Amino acid sequence: MQRCTFQKVWRCIFFSIKPQIMSEVMYVSKETLEQMKEELHRMITVDRPAASRAIAEAREKGDLKENAEYDAAKEAQGLLEAKMALLEQQVMIARVLDASSIDTSKASVLTKVTITNMANKKSMTYQLVGEKEADLKLGKISIASPIGKGLLGKKIGEIAEVQTPAGILKFKVEKISI
Repeated sequence: MQRCTFQKVWRCIFFSIKPQIMSEVMYVSKETLEQMKEELHRMITVDRPAASRAIAEAREKGDLKENAEYDAAKEAQGLLEAKMALLEQQVMIARVLDASSIDTSKASVLTKVTITNMANKKSMTYQLVGEKEADLKLGKISIASPIGKGLLGKKIGEIAEVQTPAGILKFKVEKISI
């Protein structure tokens, strides 16, 4: 049995954090930042000790060379540490946006933008948010998404041209609000 899965996990940690380190800022709401901090605190105070206990229990069961439970516990611990490292990095680069200081003369992070698809005249309203908060079901799209990028900086009445795999889509900005 190959025992390099733990090393692969740590390589995953490096490569999953590396893009985040390059990103200067991650815009979030105050609520999202609090959720991230609570999740990190839970991982440190509850999940990490539980992972250590699982490793200790598996170690007591005998020969580590053929102990699948030990290998699984070590791998789970590695994945937990990777998630914790990524979340710590995200908390460090997070910038809280205050809704009261947002300029609604143009589309920006945390604004709700009502747009009309010029091809089918269908109207939609999206809130532009950071990547961590994006949830299409709730009408929140990331500023890093193609539509989000196309809308950033647009004013009411302007046309946003968005490059998609299906071609260029044109959206007219109808309304901008908080």
